[in-house]
Amino acid sequence: MELTYYSDFAVRLVNTEEPLRGTDALTSVDAVRALFGGAQHAARRAAESDVARLRGVRTRLRAVFTAAAEGDELRAVDLLNALLLEYPASPQISGHDYLDERGRPRWHLHLAENPASATAGYAAIACMGLAFQLTDLGVDRLGVCEATPCRNAYIDTSTNRSKRYCSDRCATRANVAAYRARKRQERRERTLSGRTADPAQPSAEATAEATGRPGA
Repeated sequence: MELTYYSDFAVRLVNTEEPLRGTDALTSVDAVRALFGGAQHAARRAAESDVARLRGVRTRLRAVFTAAAEGDELRAVDLLNALLLEYPASPQISGHDYLDERGRPRWHLHLAENPASATAGYAAIACMGLAFQLTDLGVDRLGVCEATPCRNAYIDTSTNRSKRYCSDRCATRANVAAYRARKRQERRERTLSGRTADPAQPSAEATAEATGRPGA
């Protein structure tokens, strides 16, 4: 398994919360276990205390993505390094469930195989995976969705570094909103232009000539 795969753990955790919508999916032990996906052996350690602890890690990981999205590379790296120090990974070589055509194990690295808690294990995996992505692709590949009110985190793996939204759905919604905003602006400009050029509205000078009175 590629180590960069683990960066999805960071994105998954950050996106359990939608700050501008006021929603939070990380509210129970079951929600903590669901975060682990297929890594159910690690999820079994989950306890009620991990809900609050993972929320704290989530806040700090969101700060990493936000700093990167704002172009503050040094702050993003410093924040992630602090997490790596607090939640160190314990890599182990594993071959279970992965066999080659000859039936031999396909050796690969697993991270945090024996963590002290579900939070420690999840945070170590998420932070190490994110560190591999950051150093491999660049800090500017970490982003926060620009579609309001979505503020989901994402990792841009496009070839031209052009990603601005977390999903096609958000991209479509943002494009539709921008199109409608342009149309509203065009209508306002046409209305204002029509009022300025409307011959039915006489100028002050014309009114003065017609009435024989000086203009105001």
